[in-house]
Amino acid sequence: MRTVGLLGAISIGIGGMVGGGIFAVLGEAVSLAHGATAVSFFVAGIVALLSAYSYAKLSVVFQSEGGTVTFVDKAFGDNILSGSINLMLWLSYLVTISLYATAFASYGGTFFHSMTPLLHHALISVAIIVPAIINLVSASLVSKSETIIVVIKVTLLIGVIVAGASYVEPQRLSVEHWGSSISIVTAGMIIFVAYEGFELIANAAEDIQNPTKNLPRAFYASVLIVIALYVLISIITVGNVSEDALMKAKDYALAIAAKPSLGETGFIIVASAALLSTFSAINATIYGNARLGYIIAKDGKLPKQLMQEKNDVPFMGVVYTLGLSLLLANSIDLNEIAIIGSAGFLLIFFIVNLSAYKLRKMIHANAIVLISAIVCSFIALMTLLIHTYSSNPNAVMIFLIFIIVSLVFELIYGRYIRKSFFNHIN
Repeated sequence: MRTVGLLGAISIGIGGMVGGGIFAVLGEAVSLAHGATAVSFFVAGIVALLSAYSYAKLSVVFQSEGGTVTFVDKAFGDNILSGSINLMLWLSYLVTISLYATAFASYGGTFFHSMTPLLHHALISVAIIVPAIINLVSASLVSKSETIIVVIKVTLLIGVIVAGASYVEPQRLSVEHWGSSISIVTAGMIIFVAYEGFELIANAAEDIQNPTKNLPRAFYASVLIVIALYVLISIITVGNVSEDALMKAKDYALAIAAKPSLGETGFIIVASAALLSTFSAINATIYGNARLGYIIAKDGKLPKQLMQEKNDVPFMGVVYTLGLSLLLANSIDLNEIAIIGSAGFLLIFFIVNLSAYKLRKMIHANAIVLISAIVCSFIALMTLLIHTYSSNPNAVMIFLIFIIVSLVFELIYGRYIRKSFFNHIN
């Protein structure tokens, strides 16, 4: 039975995007784009909107909880590309969990007198372990709580915007305070991970009422609303606080942005909301990634251990997600996590856009829009990687390792283990 209406579908998209991303990456954007941070969020939003067109068209025709996995499989069949992308998607969600956990630790650290490395890693670990336990004990609690938390997050951000509007100093946003054109675009691509959640609407396609009309509306509306929200938050942040102050509090920039209008109380409220938001985002992403692993394993493209369930919970999927997320979050810094996460989703959206173009006649899509989506996502990815390599080659190398691992895993696992897996079933 289809139980999700248009507003519910839009909420899924907004909830997926306005998770921990805006709290985690706002300071990164300011450090590169400076006064043009709002422009960076807008540029990233346009890339997201073009990719949302591909998702909207594909979701209407291929309604499946597999979402991205299903689209790539339908376009390219069962081969090394589709298998590698499936694993890359699973790994990219691990990166977003790590990003949210690192942001949780940064905001959580503001409640302590001093932030030691031990405390930082302890907060990161708690932020991942506790949601994983919740997933294992009561998975239904995750989905039931998300709608309430989405309302709290969006209401808070709107509150910061309204309260801070009269405190904006326009000269801080003037062109002379902008970064270079390439820095503005690069900043937009680093923070792209803050937009990636709209694709979760595709995973709920089978539950959405009147999908032919509501799926496209939900994709477009959710992305447009979040673009507006992020651009306004960027204006308030850069317009209210000096860049020196923002850079000193780079990892919890949004809390600092609330201080001019709401004082210390505003700082505490935003920091507390950031903890709630990042915690809920980790909770939901563990929930989604464990089920994604289950779906991919069900098709034989990940080890069958990920299909093990206890009380209708993909137990081993949660365990694998927990272990690998802890490893990533405690070994890579925030900037590198943001870059790897954004690059991973830009690559995945590029492949999905190619999938939509390949299937354009079947899904009745406009070729010009699809070509624009393909070109923009490719240029965005290349801009991010090329510019990042000169300043943070380690992040690029880790991303390339992710790709190589995905390809090698699919080459070996797909050729030998999966073949015997399906032969055994048949």
